[in-house]
Formats: sequence, structure tokens, C-alpha cells
Amino acid sequence: MGLLITVSLFVLAGLAEIGGGYLVWLWLREGKPMGYGIIGAVVLVVYGIIPTFQSFPSFGRVYAAYGGVFILLAVLWGWLVDKRTPDLYDWVGTAVCLIGVGIILWAPRS
Repeated sequence: MGLLITVSLFVLAGLAEIGGGYLVWLWLREGKPMGYGIIGAVVLVVYGIIPTFQSFPSFGRVYAAYGGVFILLAVLWGWLVDKRTPDLYDWVGTAVCLIGVGIILWAPRS
């Protein structure tokens, strides 16, 4: 599977998880209508399906690598949606995680 498809699936899964969770958050924590929670739950189910389209054979490796991508997306979500500007430590921590993603997914193995 090409790098573009791999990255796209990780980003799509991350947006589904964060977006679905955010809708549930708005429903339960911010008093939005129940429809937010229902839509959020559906989006979270879709999030659970998206990673199955990755070509990597190991569930554990796919989800471990996805965790790093999720961290980047969560930092960006906080910045763009919650208006919380990431600091140096947010960016350094995110970079460390993304380096870990690369090692997990593409390290030469026998």
C-alpha cells in the first residue's frame, strides 16, 4: 500500500475518533442535544472500521502507529478547534511520537 494511502487512512481514522469523541463530549459536557451523542457514537464506530483497511498484518503495530498520528491530530484539534496554542513541549513530544510511528511501521524486520 502506498505511503499516501497509509497516511490518509491514519488521518481519516484520527479525525473520526477525535470528531466522534468531541460530539459525545459536547452532548454530555456541554449540554448539546442527544443527536450530537448519537452522531458521535456512529462516527466512533466508523473510526473502529477505518484501520482495518491498512495493509499492515499486525493489529498491534497498526494501532501503536496510529497512536502517534492521533497525538498529532489531537494537538492540531486543540489548536484549531479549542484555540489552545501548542507550546514547544507539545511539538517536541509530537515529533518524538511521529518518529516512533516511522520506526514501528517501516523498520526493517526479518
